[in-house]
Amino acid sequence: MKVVSIGEVLWDVIEREEHLGGAPFNFAAHLRRLGHTVFFVSGVGRDQRGERILHKMAELGLPTGYVSRVKNTATGVVEVTLDTAGQPQFIIHRPAAYDFPKLSKLELEQLSSEQPDWIYFGTLLQMNSQAKALTAALLASNSARRFYDVNLRAGCYDAPLVRELMSQATVVKLNDDEASEIAQMFHRPQPDSLEEFCRSYASEFGWETVCVTRGARGCALLIGNEYIEADGYPVEVADTVGAGDAFAAAFLHGLGSGWQPSRIADFANRVGALVASRRGAIPSWTGEEAMALGQAPKL
Repeated sequence: MKVVSIGEVLWDVIEREEHLGGAPFNFAAHLRRLGHTVFFVSGVGRDQRGERILHKMAELGLPTGYVSRVKNTATGVVEVTLDTAGQPQFIIHRPAAYDFPKLSKLELEQLSSEQPDWIYFGTLLQMNSQAKALTAALLASNSARRFYDVNLRAGCYDAPLVRELMSQATVVKLNDDEASEIAQMFHRPQPDSLEEFCRSYASEFGWETVCVTRGARGCALLIGNEYIEADGYPVEVADTVGAGDAFAAAFLHGLGSGWQPSRIADFANRVGALVASRRGAIPSWTGEEAMALGQAPKL
């Protein structure tokens, strides 16, 4: 597949260690590891942290040509604290360079000429008007399917924005807490089940597919009219930063490969668990390691 990912790239500071991160960047890096062509659109500062990101992108096989070098704004940094279960809390410092991505008319045309299959976007970046306008331009200039990874962060979303992004999506991924938060934001009753949430919102917004992650308990997935729930894989958690983004990449890999829903969900659960067992958002991993978790079912 060819995929455009637009969004934040930053340094997660976890217990004084800096780890490269940002959900759209993590997603791009994991999807590249799965063998796909990924064009990442963002911004970095003209500083040491920004240079380190560009070097790391090259190492990961991600082209840097669509990452703006932003004047007078620092490369993004997020302070991350982990609870006893490895669950993160974020302090996001903004404005950051990723808030100001730019693409020239020629660059937009170049991306369109690649005929991407998917455009991936999240919520956090869209709070910035310049970044939101660029995302809209990307969506308008391509016939690609749209993957909205909800990723709600405190203070970085509001109900009208989430509703607008949901209405633009072909496929949506979110976690079970976000499903509850969306119902609350939209002043609707809490759904009786994840299946009810998936079916009612997919019908209302015209989604082809919706996936709800449930942490260690796995995920729920609706593709067309087929709904399944798949168990997760128990691992010793190092931290969960980036695990959902790795899940998203593995999920899209399976979806784009035309796999059956049960196989998509199982592979995504495996990759998410494997990344949660390692430090940082984009640790090294292989598909073979993911399939070695537990006993691989016959799919």
